[in-house]
Amino acid sequence: MTALPSRPLPIAAAPALLLIAISGWELCAAARDATAVPAPDAAAWRAAAATVRAGFRSGDLIAFAPDWIDPVGRMQLGDLIPIEAAARMDAARYGRIWELAIRGARSPDTAGLAPVEAVERDGVAVRRYERAPAIVVGDVLDRLASATSDGPRPTLELAEVGFAPHRCLQISPAPGAAVRIAFPRLPLGRELVGYVGIADVFTRRDVRSPGRLEVEIAGRVVASAVAGVDDGWVRFAAPTAPGPADVVFIARATDANRRICFAAEARR
Repeated sequence: MTALPSRPLPIAAAPALLLIAISGWELCAAARDATAVPAPDAAAWRAAAATVRAGFRSGDLIAFAPDWIDPVGRMQLGDLIPIEAAARMDAARYGRIWELAIRGARSPDTAGLAPVEAVERDGVAVRRYERAPAIVVGDVLDRLASATSDGPRPTLELAEVGFAPHRCLQISPAPGAAVRIAFPRLPLGRELVGYVGIADVFTRRDVRSPGRLEVEIAGRVVASAVAGVDDGWVRFAAPTAPGPADVVFIARATDANRRICFAAEARR
């Protein structure tokens, strides 16, 4: 196995440009339903944003529903949504979530939760949820420098997956050749949770085959997932025994230039 280099990670290269590109696509999608949404500068959105700002705490998550109103919401509250939140793996780390929604929609980030506060601002619903956040004991994105690979080297990226930004490790395996990315002595809790998807809308358009990812702990496959070009961000999970363990992610593709992106974290 070849140790990965300790060169600076490229995550800071172009996050703003990526978010602008994604916002542009979302604005085009939102235009299809423009008559059903209060205008971006409407009093309803300003009032909804003021409600959030009045109760917002550092570390809170802001979500929008349906997804295609994200650019409208970010026009009002973008300064409270750092890249780490916008490109999150999922919402499990967040104990407080603000949801701004229209037409009765709910965000996947609040599935199964009941709001502790809810108000209506002329068609824009503002709901606040609270729950115990997941406790993360190990994150592969933070441990890339200690990882090894027997093929192409993964890079830490802010990538577009399913028309949404995600921080992830990106790898392009050679067709038919598995790439093993090993994280020695990764701290584990009681569950390893991750996501995988295909990055780059242009290669998804031109290359239609899926990407595959397996997770191996102590020589045994404990989770696997197949991400198709239309599947977006695909979740996988496996129960684990607490303590350090060697964890290997195995990426496969049948076509060249298949940009597989994944993230995973161990939760107590």
